[in-house]
Amino acid sequence: MRPFALAAVAALALGCGAAGGGTLKSGLKGKVTRGPITPVCHVNVPCSEPARGVKLLFYRSGKVVARATTNNKGWYQIGLKPGAYSVRTNRPGFERMPTPSRTTVPSGRYRRVDFQLDTGIR
Repeated sequence: MRPFALAAVAALALGCGAAGGGTLKSGLKGKVTRGPITPVCHVNVPCSEPARGVKLLFYRSGKVVARATTNNKGWYQIGLKPGAYSVRTNRPGFERMPTPSRTTVPSGRYRRVDFQLDTGIR
C-alpha cells in the first residue's frame, strides 16, 4: 500500500503545473497600476498608483489555470506554459478587466506585460 501512496503523491506533484508552483522557464512578469486616482490629472503629479494586492486570474479555454498576486509596489511574476491567455482580476467594477485583457506567453522566457486597471474616476 505504501508504494502506491508514494506513487500517487509523486504523480500529483508532477501534474501541478504553473498554478501549483511548478518550475517553468516561461511566464509573465510586470507591474499593475490603477488610475486615474483623481478626477483631474496635473503635470508632475501621478495620475495612477501601484495596484497593491490585486489577484490576476489567467484563463485558457474559459477556465482559470493560474493566479498571481501583486506585491506592495504592484509587481507580479508567474510561471505559465507558452500560449494565449485571457486575464481578469478579483476587483469589482471597471477594475475587473485589465488592459490588456489578452496576452501571449512565449516559449523559454518570461515576457514583461504591464497591466492597467481603470478606476472609472473622471
